[in-house]
Amino acid sequence: MTSHELPLGRHVDYPREYDASLLFPIARALGREHIGVDDAAPPFVGHDRWHAYELSWLDAHGKPHVATATLSVPATSPHLIESKSLKLYLNSFNSSRFDSADAVLDAIVRDLSAAAGAPVAVAFGLPPIGATGTDGAQSIDGLDVAIDDYGPPNAGHLSADAGEIVEETLSSALLKSNCPVTGQPDWARVVIAYRGPRLDRAGLLRYLVSFRDHAEFHEQCVERIHADLSRIARPQWLSVEARYTRRGGLDINPWRGSPGLSAPAAGRDERQ
Repeated sequence: MTSHELPLGRHVDYPREYDASLLFPIARALGREHIGVDDAAPPFVGHDRWHAYELSWLDAHGKPHVATATLSVPATSPHLIESKSLKLYLNSFNSSRFDSADAVLDAIVRDLSAAAGAPVAVAFGLPPIGATGTDGAQSIDGLDVAIDDYGPPNAGHLSADAGEIVEETLSSALLKSNCPVTGQPDWARVVIAYRGPRLDRAGLLRYLVSFRDHAEFHEQCVERIHADLSRIARPQWLSVEARYTRRGGLDINPWRGSPGLSAPAAGRDERQ
């Protein structure tokens, strides 16, 4: 499916009433096919955690209410939910009346689960903002390296020392890709934790920067990183999380990890 075939990236009227049909699911299999991942049995576990900052509705008396929410879509769901459609869907609550906050929550759970094809967890509120580095990650952004490769993603930059097994957590705030629907830039800090042959940090930074002109959904970028690192470094276990900055009142935090790993603690970066 190309961006020209999607009913997205075009001028749309502001939704005037609650409308679940605004949600646009996209088959995960489409992106996974390009990176050689078996959609029927992906080699990772994970989730796509969304933070919604602009949620509002009217109560039974017409009085507006505002809230924030955290949404978690399992990576095992057959569909991801396109971000602009999610924004429009949440905006459709603005002028609609609901009997209670629980009724709003129930509607979001029901509609997102139907669109994703799997149970989606939704709760009011957001995880706390933590200072960068409190997750124990060592930033590789200060490396003095020359870079002239900005896409497509080039796994040829990656290498690992098979003679040295380490356990470490690395991060970079230089991950940038572009939305395949709108062409708008997506910015993120990516955190990579692993146990296995020591990754060459300069090569890892060059690899992450090679996403800079690449058009791919957030979730697919993280799965590509996980797949490339797994194939080339062959770690004993691997965790990749990207915390994307906010756009349209939403930010997304896809995480993919080796089977059996626990998800990283939920949190937000300063840039989010």
